[in-house]
Amino acid sequence: MNSSIEQSIKFLKKTKISGKSTALLETKNDFLAVEIPVSLVYNGISHAVMMCSPQDLEDFALGFSLTEGIIDSLLDIYGIDVIEVCNGIEVQIELSSRQFMALKEHRRNLTGRTGCGICGAEQLNQVYKNFPKLDRTFQLDINLFDHCLSTLQANQQLGRQTGATHACAFFDLQGKMLAIREDVGRHVALDKLLGWHVKAGKPQGFVVTSSRASYEMVQKLISCGVELLIAISAATDLAVKMAEEHRLTLIGFAREGKGNIYTGKERLIF
Repeated sequence: MNSSIEQSIKFLKKTKISGKSTALLETKNDFLAVEIPVSLVYNGISHAVMMCSPQDLEDFALGFSLTEGIIDSLLDIYGIDVIEVCNGIEVQIELSSRQFMALKEHRRNLTGRTGCGICGAEQLNQVYKNFPKLDRTFQLDINLFDHCLSTLQANQQLGRQTGATHACAFFDLQGKMLAIREDVGRHVALDKLLGWHVKAGKPQGFVVTSSRASYEMVQKLISCGVELLIAISAATDLAVKMAEEHRLTLIGFAREGKGNIYTGKERLIF
């Protein structure tokens, strides 16, 4: 187990109940996913507190900043420091003066429960953001999907140990997994992955997630120009509507050999 995963797992002894007609008690080792408050601090001012798994936090800060519209590009951030404090972790982000002034004008406080997407939004119009429609830059053979699903499952180290986390992975157009990020919150896992994506130069490809496809997930991908999302679970009605409006290809209930294509089948080769 690598060090970044180790810090997100806590060891515990558990008492397990087993047996059908007669209950048997036995003590075994167990692992819990660590959930810790993470404060995102921009130029000395705390902007958001989210409950997260404490790994890949620089990626999280970068992805959150992008998907929340706090920055437009990597050049808007001059530095990121991850600092342990008494009650959690502070991620201190140094913003350009231009972006920091814009942030102060549109500032909202977010106090997130696990992976909360819009906690603290002051007005309804803060929930819905305007993005340009996605270009259709590729077509993808759907026969790759089974391989991608099995690759996602095989690489969920934190999920395999704890059974309490979500994962988001990025694949290129040949079905090779380029990165995977895990977290107790599905939105945070996706922000971590999108932070990696922009650092990697925004390679072309698509995202596979272990969670449902809510509109926040769709909105985050659209904001970063990713054209295709495959979800293990269902999609919500607003997610489908937003995906259709912005030309995102959205697939839900992805399983071996099957799935629901909600929008964007033009990108798929059958």
